[in-house]
Amino acid sequence: MAVAAAAPAADQGAHPHPHPAPYSPPAPAYHKPAAYHEPAYADVPPKYEYAYAVQDDYAGTNFNQNEARDGYATNGEYRVALPDGRTQIVTYTVTDGYSGYVADVRYEGEAQYPKYEPKPAYHPAPAYKPAPAYKPAPAYKPAAPHA
Repeated sequence: MAVAAAAPAADQGAHPHPHPAPYSPPAPAYHKPAAYHEPAYADVPPKYEYAYAVQDDYAGTNFNQNEARDGYATNGEYRVALPDGRTQIVTYTVTDGYSGYVADVRYEGEAQYPKYEPKPAYHPAPAYKPAPAYKPAPAYKPAAPHA
């Protein structure tokens, strides 16, 4: 009996597809954050204008405002519809940093106060007829036996 041993052929050489090197993630790189620098803003006096208005007939809301400012000099006006039907109008000015806020308040229209008619806060309980008297159902009586 002959035993044959399998041996690699000498002409094959290295494996045709070698295995890749094992993966290892790169070492984390921590960098010092950049230094914070406060932003620089130009030191200029404020100058602006704005206006807005709201009118909602369904909700009964009606007001508006406008304002203009150039340095300390400020002027503006706002209007508000009051619940009594009048409109309050406030016109204001500030001339400089020392004069303060000067307001002129006036009203347009005439106050309306409808007559107060109180309504009950509850509804009286409904009146029910008394329930019909209870009458027991007829009792079952067996028939008499036949003789």
